Amino acid sequence: MAKAKSDYFGLSYIVSLILAIIPFTAWILGVIVRFSEGKIVAGVIRIFGGWLIWLVDLVMMITKKSIWRLLDV
Repeated sequence: MAKAKSDYFGLSYIVSLILAIIPFTAWILGVIVRFSEGKIVAGVIRIFGGWLIWLVDLVMMITKKSIWRLLDV
C-alpha cells in the first residue's frame, strides 16, 4: 500500500493539520517547504504575505487535506 502524500515533510495529515493551525509554525514551515521544493519566488511571497496565505492554507488543509500551492513553478 502506497503512503499518501502529506504536506509538511512527510508527516501525517493530523500532525500537518495541527502545525497548520498554529500561525507561527505554519508560516515558518510554509517558507521552509517552498524553499526545499526549489520554489524561491513562492518562498519569498510566503515570507512577506504568509499571514494572509495562512488563512487560505488552513481552510484548504481542513477541506481538501492539502496546503495551498500559490505558485506551482
